Amino acid sequence: MSFYENELKALKKSGRHRHREVWSDSLKDFSSNDYLGLAHNKALHEQTVQKLSCMPYHSTKASMLVSGYHQIHKNFEEALCRVNGFEAGVVLGSGFNANIALIESLVRKGDTLFMDELYHASGVLASQIGNMDVIFFKHNDMQELETLVQNSQAKRKIIAVEGIYSMDGDLCEREVFEIADKYNALLVVDEAHSSGVVGKHLMGVFDFYNIPIKSNYIKMGTLGKAYGSFGAFILASEHIVEYLLNRAKPLIYATSLSLYDTLLAHKALEFMIANTALLKEQIQLRQKIVEDILGIKMAGLIAPVIIGSNTKVLEIQKTLLELGYSVGAIRQPTVKHAIIRLIARLGEEPDSLENLCKELEKLR
Repeated sequence: MSFYENELKALKKSGRHRHREVWSDSLKDFSSNDYLGLAHNKALHEQTVQKLSCMPYHSTKASMLVSGYHQIHKNFEEALCRVNGFEAGVVLGSGFNANIALIESLVRKGDTLFMDELYHASGVLASQIGNMDVIFFKHNDMQELETLVQNSQAKRKIIAVEGIYSMDGDLCEREVFEIADKYNALLVVDEAHSSGVVGKHLMGVFDFYNIPIKSNYIKMGTLGKAYGSFGAFILASEHIVEYLLNRAKPLIYATSLSLYDTLLAHKALEFMIANTALLKEQIQLRQKIVEDILGIKMAGLIAPVIIGSNTKVLEIQKTLLELGYSVGAIRQPTVKHAIIRLIARLGEEPDSLENLCKELEKLR
């Protein structure tokens, strides 16, 4: 019996049906979140494997709070804290899990969560757990946010924004830090798409806006994007990290992040630090190409090309695939209007990006 046959038919009819596909390695990749191309860096992989091969075991084997916390985890957390200016950090299984850990554990009875309406689906899901008091404010509307926070009688106020928004590709407003400070609110910044991409040291929006780190700031980042690995990290004050270790279920009840992924991400961080100037130069080159041809000014490396029609966006994606380019075809409900999501990643040559942009300009 097909229990969900009607639902699947409706998705197909509306152009919102999804499926998995193994994409050819021969395609020029402008769809993945491997922003710096580090997932293709064989030297980082080989260094990681070589170090792990000298260790007595290669699996973490347990939860971080049982016996699964390794010196490799500790070293990486401390390195992240040093370059980002935070007191403490913790690594875990994914950005999705990191948002569940943060939102579900931080917002208690009597608290209010103020979340940007375009916040990632993982955070939105977390906000629906239990009887959490959550208010969504218009995207990047700092006037509305301040009015909401100012009029709130909540015990604790928690604000959640993204550093760079995953679909629109725009930065959070600098003013959000000022509002959090003014009203003594906790501020969660999801840096999944900004860490490794923007800022003087490529560390994200705290770095980009030159924000002095304070005890009410929490930074989350993923390792499966610019870092070319897998997993996530949370950086905060000692007090907040201690609290998370005692209340956040994805930290308490899940096997700790794999040693390979942690060590590979640490190698990626070292690579970013050693090659910051070159990486920034390459990022700026790609930003200029996209702006010159498509007229889209990117804050990072995400170019949302608005198409509108679910059918047309899939047709454009198919045409570009036939030409040898992979791009994202993003449809509702992920976005309000269907877009081609082009990632101007450093893993592909500027000439390929230029050719793709010219083809896309003809198709849109």
